[in-house]
Amino acid sequence: MQDRKKAAGIFEQLANEGHSDSQLWIGECYCYGGGVTEDWTKSVEWYRKSAEQGNRYGQDRLGNCYQWGWGVLKDIDIAVFWYRKSADQGHEDAIFWLKQLGK
Repeated sequence: MQDRKKAAGIFEQLANEGHSDSQLWIGECYCYGGGVTEDWTKSVEWYRKSAEQGNRYGQDRLGNCYQWGWGVLKDIDIAVFWYRKSADQGHEDAIFWLKQLGK
């Protein structure tokens, strides 16, 4: 447990410095309660920061949030927007979800 808290602290520090991969990973920490208290709102905030920097994994995870309504209102159009950005960079999960959604 202590290692998870330490890792989350490092991810958050680097995320605050603008590192998109760390923004993704601290978003994952908040999503699943890894070393921090589970908080979908914070998770979405970090995924969004990562996604807006062009991180294909952050874009895919933000798409997941909108597709399923995790921490945001469910909105398939916004999910597709983020999945498409991720898929355009070759992210296979995003490509899968676009196919599942018929987009």
